[in-house]
Amino acid sequence: MIFRTTPIDGVAIIDLEERGDDRGFFARSFDRAEFEAAGLNPHIEQANVSFNYRAGTLRGMHFQISPSPETKLIRCTRGAIVDTIVDMRWGSPTRLQHVSVELSADNRRALYVPAYFAHGYQTLVDDTEVTYMVSGKYAPGEERGLRHDDPALGLSWPLPISDISAKDASWPLVADWSEQDLAAVSGAIA
Repeated sequence: MIFRTTPIDGVAIIDLEERGDDRGFFARSFDRAEFEAAGLNPHIEQANVSFNYRAGTLRGMHFQISPSPETKLIRCTRGAIVDTIVDMRWGSPTRLQHVSVELSADNRRALYVPAYFAHGYQTLVDDTEVTYMVSGKYAPGEERGLRHDDPALGLSWPLPISDISAKDASWPLVADWSEQDLAAVSGAIA
């Protein structure tokens, strides 16, 4: 695996190191020791698949707060997405900044999402499938989200939004967060 750093500490883009022959190629997509050597949390407790019928579908921006923060390893196994994450770590010099990367079945790239980062993506083509390897279980009481169109975040999406859930469309703006929500993320210092 080839680990590429980003301008935001703790975020990594991971490319496969393919070893090919006439049959195709072989590549390792996960190795606990390599993740640890790169300074990333290799703990995986759950694996999920998300299938999306239409190009322009937007999912996100989701994250979990204490006591159930999650790290994620995201890979697009069919089709293509633009994956975007936002640093929500209180006290981080890059708080509310984001990283966007195209993940596709063709480039086989993965994105490592640290704990306390909001995560979302938009599909670029119909019939797109995304896999998530997650460090913890889904905890509905600790789930939070950001609006995909929050002006405080300055996110841009490559296509008009064709589909979005009611929940994802109605997350509060960062400016409207409650004191309780701010306190919940305040323990996540970079």
